[in-house]
This record gives sequence, structure tokens and C-alpha cells, in this order.
Amino acid sequence: MASSSNSTVFSSTKRKTNYDVFLSFRGEETRSSFTSHLYAALCQKGIFTFLDDDKLERGKSISPGLFKAIKHSRCSIIVLSRNYASSSWCLDELVKILQCMKNDGQIVLPIFYHVDPSHVRKQSGSIGKAFQRHEQVLSDDLEKVKSWREALKEVADLAGWHVHNRNEAKFIQDFIVEVSTKLDVAPLNISADLFGIDSRLEKLNYCVRTSSVNGVCFIGICGMGGIGKTTLAKAYYEWMSSSSQFEGNSFLSNVREVCEKKKNGLVYLQNCLLSDIINGLPKKIRDVHEGMDMISDRLCHKKVLIVLDDVDKLDQLKVLANGDWFGFGSRIIVTTRDESLLTSAFRKSIIYRVEELSNNDALQLFSRKAFKTVHPSKDYEEMSKQVITYASGLPLALEVLGSFLCGKSIRSGEVL
Repeated sequence: MASSSNSTVFSSTKRKTNYDVFLSFRGEETRSSFTSHLYAALCQKGIFTFLDDDKLERGKSISPGLFKAIKHSRCSIIVLSRNYASSSWCLDELVKILQCMKNDGQIVLPIFYHVDPSHVRKQSGSIGKAFQRHEQVLSDDLEKVKSWREALKEVADLAGWHVHNRNEAKFIQDFIVEVSTKLDVAPLNISADLFGIDSRLEKLNYCVRTSSVNGVCFIGICGMGGIGKTTLAKAYYEWMSSSSQFEGNSFLSNVREVCEKKKNGLVYLQNCLLSDIINGLPKKIRDVHEGMDMISDRLCHKKVLIVLDDVDKLDQLKVLANGDWFGFGSRIIVTTRDESLLTSAFRKSIIYRVEELSNNDALQLFSRKAFKTVHPSKDYEEMSKQVITYASGLPLALEVLGSFLCGKSIRSGEVL
């Protein structure tokens, strides 16, 4: 199975999308068979997919609504069947899809369904006959036919997937994993108050993607108190959850505080972890050893995404996230002030050290809290710079100081 040569860029400023996937296919040929099974599998995985109504194809030209659906999809899957090129509708879709790939970075995944890519590229066989008919019908608009030919050659040169004399159910199962991976880099819906989070997410994502860790991936988000570890972990968790590639997710907040204040806090957290991931957990865990056994038994074949927030002791990691308990491809994220916990608990782990906010991001965060805008007025510029210096780029300090100073006036002596 080949991987597409398309690449996506991790960014919080991506174009707005309405769909994860747009499906392009020859309706008469595959709608009731391969494409319907593929569509059902995509939907079951939580991948929001556009499939046009079969009545639409009876029109003479592609509708503006379909062009809009293509443009506002993150990925297009093209099912290239023997008679795909006989439909001018499909060929118009294809031209638009390739435009979006070049202009917007859309992911394009071709499936060669019982058709040889070389026949698509050379436009021989049934594809060649289809173009002969197009040239007869559109003899006064051969430029359009030329654009269709070029689009087919281009898509044939993309790395794609081949379905020929193979188990289609198994192919679709494997292909869905590939699609989920491609959609891994999801556009972010970042809150206006989370200044600097996009650059931090980029760095964290780069750190994870360029690591050599295989199997279960343990990620430590480390740094001093107030630096924004939990905020970053939540943003990363929400982003990764939206990729639909995990079989279960759990975010355990304030592990340190729960263990300090709650009787049998670790047992409570084990119950929360299993309840989040397993629907209808059959029974409550009575002690940590039973919890460890149950987590190992129930999750060893599941690909899961787990966040353990604010861990401060090694035993917390040992009873909540042993390295052998989870399925291949799982990601376990730990936020902690003590980096050594990660290296002690796991043989291989990725450490991301959270940096202080830049002066620009710090000023915007402080101004949002103090003045309800991203920039202070001239009267407060100097005072704001002093606060930024004092806070040393710590988001929590900037939020506390900004909220405390909100509504106070220099002239009245409330701000010194």
C-alpha cells in the first residue's frame, strides 16, 4: 500500500473546512458496492464525509454546491474506476480537486479500483474510448477536454492505492487507518485567549513526529508551575481526539491534587480512566493492584490517547500508565514539573520543555485580561511593559496580574 506524496502543514490558520473527506466516484459503477462500503466505514470511524445525492448526477453540469463541498473538505478520495472518465461530472470534480490540492494544500488520495494506473496515465482502453466520445460531443470546447486529460495524467502520477483481486473489506479497513493518519494534522479552533498556543503546538507536534519512538508513545510536557503545561496538554488532546484515529480517550486532570485530597485517589483515577475508554465498565475497581490488572487486560489491544495531568510521584505513573498496558500507536501524555519522573518510569519517552511566552504573546495575553483588547492604550504602554518583564513570560502570572488590574486606573493611584 503506497502513501500519498501530498503533505499537510500543521497550522492554526488553515482555511475553514466543512468536511473531513470528499468522495469522488462514478455513481453508476461503484455507488451501491465499493463506495457505499467505504463511505460507511469512514462514517463509523467518525470521519465526516461528503457523498453527493445520486439524483445530482442526472444534471448536465456540476453544481456550485459540489464545488463548494470540494473546496471546504480537508481531503478528497478519488475512486478511479474503469468508467470514471466517461462522466463529465467526475472529470469536472477531478479538475477542481487538483486545483484545491495545489492552492489550498488539500490531501488527495486516489484509489485505482480495478483499473491500471498506466491506463489512466496513457488514457487507453475504456478511458481512451470515453475521451473519443467527449471530443465528439464537445468539439467546440476541446480546451475543456484537454484540461480533463491533464487532470487524469496528474492524478495517475500521485502515489495511490490499488484494488484488484483482493479482499475489499480488508482493503477498506487498512485504508481507513491511512486516512485517519493523513487527517492527523487537524485544523485548530484556538480560543482567542490562548495566545502563543499555536506555536507551542507546532513545536510539540514536530517533537513527536520526528522522534524515533515506536509502539506506545510517552510524551512528557515539562516545565515550572504556571508555564502553561495543562493548557498545552488540553489543546493537544482536543486536537488529537478530533483525528478519529484512537479507540478511546481519557484526560485525567489534577492527578497530584486528587491523590492528596481524595481517599484512595489512585483507585478513583483508575476507575475514571477505564470508564472513559470502556463503555459500560462492568465493575468498580477495589484496589490499585486490581486496577493495574484490569487496565492491562482491557486496554492492551486498544489504541488509546491518555493525558495524566500534573503528575508528581513515580507511583502515579506505575499504577496508571505502565508501558506494556496499551495497544500499538497509543499516546500517553504526562504533564509534570519533575522531568526525571518520565525518564525513570519509561525507557523511551519524548520530553517537550514548555517555553515562556514571547514578549508579543505575553503583551496580548496581559492586555486581553487587563483591558479586554489585545493592545494597551498609550497611557498604559509603559506600565504593561513593566508587568511583562515582571511576569517573565509565565501565562498564569500574566492572567492573574491582568485580571487584578482590570478596571483600575493609573490616575486614581490604584495602579502604582
